[in-house]
Amino acid sequence: MQLSKFTDYAFRALIYLAKNPEENATVDILAERLEISSHHLKKVINKLAKTEYIISSKGRNGGLKLGMDPAEINLGKVLLLTEENLSLVECMGESGTCPLLSKECKLKGIICKSLNVFVNEMAQYTLKDIM
Repeated sequence: MQLSKFTDYAFRALIYLAKNPEENATVDILAERLEISSHHLKKVINKLAKTEYIISSKGRNGGLKLGMDPAEINLGKVLLLTEENLSLVECMGESGTCPLLSKECKLKGIICKSLNVFVNEMAQYTLKDIM
């Protein structure tokens, strides 16, 4: 399993903002400091700014700041927000993709259970824990 760049960039941006609370960072500054594409980061910041995680303000003194205390930002929730597709195998997302898929298929259940354990483990931590 590999998390998307979108999720990776979201975690990196949140960590940076948490570690630099006095700075009014811009997307370009974040991209430079995190050594990632500003084009991709703009999409990430746009999504996070639609939540309470990031506050984006415009103007001369504008920029990006955390919208919540790092101890309140749950990593599991960020993961679920940023990962568009957590289907680890094709049959998790759609039916009719596997000729062996039936009510007796145990593999899909094991994979779903394992994924839930992963998400629940991430949910045990906050942004503060990884700063």
